[in-house]
Amino acid sequence: MKYFIKTFGCAANEADSERIAALYESRGYTRARTMKQADDVVVNTCMIRASAEHRVYGIVHNLTEEKKKGRKVKIVVTGCMVGMAAREKTGNMLSQLGKKMPGVDEFLPIEEVGFDFAAIRTDPHHAWVPISNGCNNFCTFCVVPFTRGREISRPFADVISECWQLAEKGIAHITLVGQNVNSYGADLVVGEKNIQVMRDLPDKTYFQKRVSAPSRKTAFTVNGKTITPTYVKHLGRLRIPTLFPELLKEICAIPGIKLVDFISSNPWDFSDDLIRVMATQEKISKDIHLALQSGDNEVLRRMNRWYTREDFLDLARKIQTAMPNARISTDIIVGFCGETAAQFEQTVDLAKQVGFSKAYVAMYSDRPMTAAHKAYTDDVPHEEKKRRWKILEELINKTNLRNGTYAKSIRYA
Repeated sequence: MKYFIKTFGCAANEADSERIAALYESRGYTRARTMKQADDVVVNTCMIRASAEHRVYGIVHNLTEEKKKGRKVKIVVTGCMVGMAAREKTGNMLSQLGKKMPGVDEFLPIEEVGFDFAAIRTDPHHAWVPISNGCNNFCTFCVVPFTRGREISRPFADVISECWQLAEKGIAHITLVGQNVNSYGADLVVGEKNIQVMRDLPDKTYFQKRVSAPSRKTAFTVNGKTITPTYVKHLGRLRIPTLFPELLKEICAIPGIKLVDFISSNPWDFSDDLIRVMATQEKISKDIHLALQSGDNEVLRRMNRWYTREDFLDLARKIQTAMPNARISTDIIVGFCGETAAQFEQTVDLAKQVGFSKAYVAMYSDRPMTAAHKAYTDDVPHEEKKRRWKILEELINKTNLRNGTYAKSIRYA
């Protein structure tokens, strides 16, 4: 029996697919070279934009037509589309998925895959290492908190153990993966239930209500070693504890590991401790992905991003001062609900000031269940979104390509 996995989306989905492959091979399956050779086809889905969702429907439709013509193939759909449907309490979304994709034999929640088997690596030199899953931040445009749920960190010792095993197999480059890696470990230190997130707050915005800070005296122990968490400051208070700087130091100490990088990191959790660790550890990549999304304060507020343009510029300058060789890549959304031409120009101005090495520029895509879908109108015309997209593509990506400074090596998508 042979399996084939088609993966859409980000590095977290790539890492999930490696675990799915391990699950299949533990059952005696072997990997098929093409989709047509497979007995089981697994489609690992993404919902970050409507275009990715439509591509999933297209692949499943084609496979279903082949089944109707007599092909014996099992169609399994997993990933973010299934995650959102499984978390929708009425069951209507899962029912709708079944109606849209009637040929699917199994809708598999990714949480059921687990970490029981070592991931099947497709690259002999590089490995994705998941350190957390889910997100607590609830940006108004984003479906991740609905597709992946509350942020949960993998045990510290488990991550270190996996990195040791990878080094022993000759893998020298490790990418740590999470929806927000620099808040890693907050739940391990104070407990998942003690971290208030957007869904817990009646007014649904951190800009209007500040939750209480955790105790600064909390210590964390791994294999008998006491680790002091870093407390991230935001809006003038201690917000959450994080173990991420210490995790990076432990991984850098592993012989055989030559390069460590990570995705994704949020600007509001990028602590001074993290910058110091990155600056002093030669193994840590100085290619840093830091999602901006918008350079206008009013748009950032509507997006529920917890920083201002001034905060972002200050952070970029801190990073560039501590690490003069740092290259900062970013994510930007153009045409978010209500974004005016003047507000877009604020983003252009900020991009010029920072000098991004690469930008993943996306035209805003309305997503179900998000706060933006419920509260705002997708009112920027498509042609205007496309115009703004072209401006940033030319300013950042095409200019860097011409100058030979485009960050080709960064694995962020």
